[in-house]
Amino acid sequence: MELPEHISIEFLQNRKENTLSLSAAANKRIAHNRAYLDKILQSGNTYYGINTGFGSLCNVKIAPDELAQLQENLVCSHACGMGDEVPEEIVRLMLLLKVHGLSQGYSGVRPEIVQRLVDFYNNGIHPIVYELGSLGASGDLAPLAHLSLPLFGKGWVNYKGQKRDAAEVLKELKLEPMPLAAKEGLALLNGTQFMSSYATWTLMASKRLLEWADLIGAMSADAFMAKDEPFQHPIHRVRPHKGQISTAARILELLKGSEIQKQHKEQVQDPYSFRCMPQVHGASKDVVDNITNVVEVEINSVTDNPIVFDDEDAIMSGGNFHGQPLALNLDFLAIAMAEIANISERRTYLLVSGQRGLPAFLAPDAGLNSGFMIAQYTAASIVSQNKQLCTPASVDSIISSNGQEDHVSMGANAATKMYRVVKNVQRVLAIELLTAAQALDLRRPLKSSAAIEKVHAALRKEVSMMEHDRILHDDLVTAERFLNNDVTRYS
Repeated sequence: MELPEHISIEFLQNRKENTLSLSAAANKRIAHNRAYLDKILQSGNTYYGINTGFGSLCNVKIAPDELAQLQENLVCSHACGMGDEVPEEIVRLMLLLKVHGLSQGYSGVRPEIVQRLVDFYNNGIHPIVYELGSLGASGDLAPLAHLSLPLFGKGWVNYKGQKRDAAEVLKELKLEPMPLAAKEGLALLNGTQFMSSYATWTLMASKRLLEWADLIGAMSADAFMAKDEPFQHPIHRVRPHKGQISTAARILELLKGSEIQKQHKEQVQDPYSFRCMPQVHGASKDVVDNITNVVEVEINSVTDNPIVFDDEDAIMSGGNFHGQPLALNLDFLAIAMAEIANISERRTYLLVSGQRGLPAFLAPDAGLNSGFMIAQYTAASIVSQNKQLCTPASVDSIISSNGQEDHVSMGANAATKMYRVVKNVQRVLAIELLTAAQALDLRRPLKSSAAIEKVHAALRKEVSMMEHDRILHDDLVTAERFLNNDVTRYS
C-alpha cells in the first residue's frame, strides 16, 4: 500500500494491508530537501542540532568530520527509557507515523533512512520501546531514540514473536546497519510520534467501544424492562447535540421489534443510567469527534526541529515538537471515555440489584449461588482506578536540560494513561455484556430485538449462561476479547 499524502484515523482503522511504500512524489521531496541541507552545510554557518550540541549544549559547535558521530551519540544517549515495553501495535503505528512525518520533506534526512523504516514496518521488525522517558516536549526523545537504534544496528527488536538483538535480525535479513548523517538523529528523535501513536490507537479503540456501549446499553435496557420513550426523536430534536441525536436513534433502532418493549411497564421513569444514555454516550462521542480532528492535524504535521525549508531557503528552529495539543486533548479523552465505564457500571449494578422481577445478583437459586455479585465489585474497582487515571497530566511541567526546556507538556504520560483507561472501559463493558445477557436469559421466553438477539447468540457460543456459580474470570476475559470484534458484524 502506498502511503497517502494525508492520513485519517478512519484510514488507519480500516486499512488491511501489512506493507507500506513511499510514493515517487514523497521520495522526490525527501531527496530534494536533503540535497539542500547538504549544500547549506558547506556554508559553515551554525544550525542547532545539525552542527551544534543539543538542549543547553546548543552553543557548542561541532567539527564537520564529527557530524555523523554527533547524530549517533545523540540517539544512544537519549535511549534511556524505562518501565514496561510499549505494545507492538503502538510501535507499529510509531513506525508508520514517523515515516509519514519524514516523508513531508522538511526534515533533511536521506531517502534511504525513511526507506529503512519502511523496511522495518514491512518485515515486522518492531524496535523495543519503553513506556517511560518522554516529557512530551522536545519531541518524544527517549521512546523515539529506542525506535531509531536498530537503524544502525543497536538496541533490541521484536521479530516473529521473539525479542532479539537488532544487529542479528538485520544480518539475517541482509540489511546493512546505516550510519546516520548530519541532522538525521535529531529528525528521528524530535517528533510527537510516541504520543500521537497512542492517541491514534486510543481513538480507534474508543470509536469501537462507543458503538459497543450503545449496543450493550440497549441490551441492558431491555433486560431491565426499561422504556424506549427516552430515545424518541422529539426529545433530542429540541437539544440537538450531534452525538446525542445519533445515540438516541441508534438505541431506538437496536430495540426495534423487541417483545420485551411491548410489555406493560409499571415504572413512570427509569434511572438515569438507562434514560440518559443518549446524553452521556453522545457527549463522549462528540469529544471523540473533536479530538479526532486535533490528532489528524498532528499526524499529518512536521513535528521535528529544526525544520529545513528548502523552498524558502531557510533552516528554522522552533517548537513544533511540543505536545501541548495532544496532552490537553488526551486528558479530555480519558475523562470522556471513563464516563462510558462509569455509566456502564451503574447499569450492571441495577441489573444485579434484584429489581423488576430479576433474582438478586442474577443468580438462579440465589443464596446458594452468589451469581454476578462480585463481578459488579470488579467493575466498581476498575471504574475507581479510571477516576484516578483521569487526573490531568497536562497540568504538570518540570524544567529540564538546564532550564533550556523550561515548559513541557507531559503529553506522553497523558497518552500512556489514556491507553490504560480505554483498556479498562472495555473490561467494564464486558462485565455489563455478561450481566445483560444473563438477565435476558432470565426473561425467557420473551425475546429482545433481532439485533440484540444476534449479539446474545454470538456471545453464547463462547460463554454459556451461568446456571450455578463457577469461576467467572475466564468468562470475563472471553467477553473482553469478544468486544475486540467490530460491532457491525452483529447489527
